[in-house]
Amino acid sequence: MPPPSNRRRLLLAILGVMAACAAGSVAAFGTRDGFASGFTAVFDAVGQLGAWGPVVVGGLFIPVCVLFLPGSPLTLFGGFAFGKTLGGFLAVTACISVGSTLGACVSFLIGRTVLREWVESRVASNPRFRVLDAAVRSRGFRIVLLARLSPVLPFNLLNYALGVTSVSFRDYALGSWLGMLPGTMLFVYLGATLGDLADVVAGRVERTAVQQGMFYGGLLATVVLAIVMGRISRRALRGDSAD
Repeated sequence: MPPPSNRRRLLLAILGVMAACAAGSVAAFGTRDGFASGFTAVFDAVGQLGAWGPVVVGGLFIPVCVLFLPGSPLTLFGGFAFGKTLGGFLAVTACISVGSTLGACVSFLIGRTVLREWVESRVASNPRFRVLDAAVRSRGFRIVLLARLSPVLPFNLLNYALGVTSVSFRDYALGSWLGMLPGTMLFVYLGATLGDLADVVAGRVERTAVQQGMFYGGLLATVVLAIVMGRISRRALRGDSAD
């Protein structure tokens, strides 16, 4: 394993390449319509990969997470291109689940190492962040799980913010994987119901009873998360230790 200084330079180099790719995409596509046509071209190419397609879709989640790009169109595409049979649905769901978890973990590790000072400078003064830090210190897995189930917490920002908390990597990875899995399955299913690639790129999906149930379940998780964090915050103010 390379020494810390070399690992830091390696991570910075990787980030630089990703940033250059993102800048190149902006320069190439420019407008919203340009981005849509670019996504369509990429999706069309991946759709021709056959059995390797789900693996590539899952792998794309790593740069998507690191670069703060939306992941839902990619999940919808996975369902649209590969999830119309039971075997395909299971394969693409597994690949996206692994890929999105890996992407979240890479962002977490970058936030904990290379970009730690930058992330801390933007979140440390926020009182909600201090409560979050206290919460994950005592109940890391449960807090991460509830946060991932919540539809109102920004996914990509949370990856980096949790990196500068005291949550263990194991609790973060396991809580993220389990918390993201229901949403992954839902969006793969919704993608499989779409009939046109343009609908995938635009994210045009009809609301279903399952989707509504998942949304309200996520809101319930948000309420539970707020209650748990509130209790931990009050105990911290009183100087008590959390159970």
